Amino acid sequence: MYHEYWNGWGWVLWIGFWFLLISSFGHWGYSYRSNRRYFGLANKTALDILNERYARGDIEQAEFSRIKKEIASK
Repeated sequence: MYHEYWNGWGWVLWIGFWFLLISSFGHWGYSYRSNRRYFGLANKTALDILNERYARGDIEQAEFSRIKKEIASK
């Protein structure tokens, strides 16, 4: 069965359609991951950040206790 459509611009249109579909899913996946990573930081409390700093070794135990008491008093 021969169709005139496939002999002309039909292949170009289908290739363009699939390219747009695949690139749209790629963009959605990238933007979903980046927004999730950005908005995930907003849910952290001061105590969470303090615990992470202490776990990384950025602050000493005495400073950790002092700051923790300050946070708890607020």
